[in-house]
Order: sequence, then C-alpha cells, then structure tokens
Amino acid sequence: MNDGEKNAVSKMIRIYCRAKHRQRDGLCLECKQLESYAHQRLERCPYKQDKRACKKCSIHCYKDEYREKIKKVMKFSGPRMLFYYPADAFRYFTRK
Repeated sequence: MNDGEKNAVSKMIRIYCRAKHRQRDGLCLECKQLESYAHQRLERCPYKQDKRACKKCSIHCYKDEYREKIKKVMKFSGPRMLFYYPADAFRYFTRK
C-alpha cells in the first residue's frame, strides 16, 4: 500500500482539525475516526499502487457520510498543504 497517500491524508485531516476543531495536540474524536476510516479504505483499495485520485475513480468505496467529510477536509486542507507540507502537496497533487 502507498504509505505516502496515507501520510498525505493524515496531514490534511490534521490541518483541518487544528483549524476547525481547535485541536492543538492530536486529533479530535471525529477526525480520528475519519482518519482511521480513510486508512482502511486505502488499505482495501483494489487499485493499490496504480491508484488514481479518489474523485477520478470509477469505484467509490467511501460511505456517503465519510465521503462528504473527506471532501470537506480536502477542499479546506488541499491549498494549505502548500504552506505546511510543500513536498507532500507536490507529490499528492501530481499523481495520476
């Protein structure tokens, strides 16, 4: 499995939680659950190493509730990744 993708998703969730839920150390319960769910989905992805961006994928493996949450996190955190983690942002946004 691509640990880089898990790492990028975790960083995005951390940025979101820090800003929206005022968490300074670690993640709030809601964000911990989202991170765990996202990691599970990435582990079970049928495309593994050939994985495309989820929004471009023909298989949507997230439940609707979690899909909306992760979309909100990515929309907020994606642009901020450039400031907090520029190398990760470049790798994440230039994949297939």
